[in-house]
Amino acid sequence: MDLDTIKPDHTLNAKGLSCPMPLLKTKKAIDSIGSGQILEILGTDPGSKNDLPGWCDRAGHTFLGNKEDSGFFRFYIKKG
Repeated sequence: MDLDTIKPDHTLNAKGLSCPMPLLKTKKAIDSIGSGQILEILGTDPGSKNDLPGWCDRAGHTFLGNKEDSGFFRFYIKKG
């Protein structure tokens, strides 16, 4: 999937937060969207590059990928 063409249904700003807050806020945000919708997470914690894909596997969601932007990361999750 081309991350540049993804149109997220919801965006969560987790910039400036450190572990475990980005993951906790992602869990809450994913509960507020519908199945099949895409959540974009904006974050600065490099640990999220490992935390989010692992959590998606356990929780039944699809981790679509991440990319670096200017000073932060963009993560994409499709709700299962």
